Amino acid sequence: MRKLLPSRGLTSQKEQLDMKNVQILADKAAISLSILCSIHCLLVPLAVALLPTVVAVSLNDEALHLWILIAVVPISAIALTLGCKKHKRYGLLLIGGLGLFVLCAAALLGHEMLGERLEKLLTVIGAGIIALGHFWNYRLCRHQNSCDSSGCHDSEFHKNSPQ
Repeated sequence: MRKLLPSRGLTSQKEQLDMKNVQILADKAAISLSILCSIHCLLVPLAVALLPTVVAVSLNDEALHLWILIAVVPISAIALTLGCKKHKRYGLLLIGGLGLFVLCAAALLGHEMLGERLEKLLTVIGAGIIALGHFWNYRLCRHQNSCDSSGCHDSEFHKNSPQ
């Protein structure tokens, strides 16, 4: 049973800390997966050209894109949702959603429909948008955490952040 704190109607401090840790870890994981996806997309053709044995292993397999996507979508959704509940900047959900849409379109349409260059371009753009959204989310949550402990009301911080 949850114990509510009377002043804010929030769950216990331990549960708040657990949710904060989940959000921080999810943001970092989503940023890492987005970067991994971009690196894979850009470096595999180079590796294939330089290392003929890589072709036999089939690292450029579409299945890898789908597995990365299966990891990125829920991690991004969890991290951005938890962060937006904390800092109330729900525009980040749109940014993250746009990045996920572009990334999913590139992975699902593939190079057969888009061509190899457009698929790679969309993958890198989508991953970049996702990483940027998670970076902003992480930054806003860190700022919110410092404000929660110090009681600040710094509106200047939010002027350069998505609404």
